[in-house]
Amino acid sequence: MAQKVYILEGRQFRTEADYRKALRDKQIIDRLRQEIDFQNRSQLSQLVKTLQQKKYPFYTLLGQDFLEEAEDALQQLLKSPPSAGGKRSRKVSGKSVGNSSRKETAVSPPKTTGPGEDEQMEKFVQEELKRREKIRKRLALLCGVVAVGCLGYFGIYTYQAVRTQQEFARMAAFRERQDLPVPEVVVSPVIHYTEDGEQVIPEILDEYKNLYNSNKRLIGWLKIDDTYIDYPVMQTTNNEYFLTHNINQQKDRNGALFLDKDCDVLKPSTNLIIYGHHMRSGNMFGTLDKYSSEEYYKEHPVIQFDSIYEKGTYEIMYVFRSRIFNEEDVVFKYYQFIDALSQQEFDSNMEEMAAMSLYDTGVTASYGDHLLTLSTCDYYVDDGRFVVVARRIES
Repeated sequence: MAQKVYILEGRQFRTEADYRKALRDKQIIDRLRQEIDFQNRSQLSQLVKTLQQKKYPFYTLLGQDFLEEAEDALQQLLKSPPSAGGKRSRKVSGKSVGNSSRKETAVSPPKTTGPGEDEQMEKFVQEELKRREKIRKRLALLCGVVAVGCLGYFGIYTYQAVRTQQEFARMAAFRERQDLPVPEVVVSPVIHYTEDGEQVIPEILDEYKNLYNSNKRLIGWLKIDDTYIDYPVMQTTNNEYFLTHNINQQKDRNGALFLDKDCDVLKPSTNLIIYGHHMRSGNMFGTLDKYSSEEYYKEHPVIQFDSIYEKGTYEIMYVFRSRIFNEEDVVFKYYQFIDALSQQEFDSNMEEMAAMSLYDTGVTASYGDHLLTLSTCDYYVDDGRFVVVARRIES
């Protein structure tokens, strides 16, 4: 069956709905043609100004056609003022403006414009030109401000990213150097107590003593072979500070990797949770979500996390997406799982994470095992998180 074609005023419309909108526009245009004398520069100028300001709600291109028709007519009047006794067709640039059939017809002799009207027209034209020039300058200024702002933001972002990477590279090289003297005493060591009350001052690993002496908030180092993740891990008394500060306590939108404030590497906690930003540059945990691919997991199944007191290797168990929930929501919140007080609690948490995991790694954990959780932002939902959980296999 052939498709019905709708044509009006030389325009073709695909649907009946568009055609009905065109009919409505045509009614407005026909009314304006009857009300406006196209040989009167004052009326025609006002019409053009009104159409340019889009005060008439046209829904189709007929409105644009009419605007161009009126502008052409105005230009013709400005270039060739009509003589006092002549007759003139109201067809401009091949378009009839006298009736709805758009055919060329004769009209009454045009009205002669007086000197006052010419001056008024000239004034209007000058004001319109000034108005447009002001708009152009404002737009140019606005575009300039936006451009400077974008360049400034990009510059700061790039500077912070480069500065952060340079500092990490310096620390990594510092950590691996064997020729540096190891300090005999580390200032402000962490003190713990055994169950019988005996005081224990743990020994910091030699490779971290110099770094710890220069930065007391250092708690360890995280590394995943053949990835960008090779960073120091910090810890402080709240979980907000290192979201906006780097390892040198400078303001930095890259932040730093940090261990949850409630985790204890000496006790140790059942689950050590490390947080980091998902940076588009790939910094911090910007590449962690690559673990959504099972193939990527198979190529990088092991995580190395050393606390400043002992080394640790972990194999990945679960990879899942979650989110930050409201406090009153009764739901599994992975970020609250730090210490399991019973086997039942441990097994319950394992079941929850296994059910959420994107794929089966074949790795499981038993009560008494120690876990490592890496957490970063994920934008599939509001307050979304991407999570990787691993089980410790050696120290």
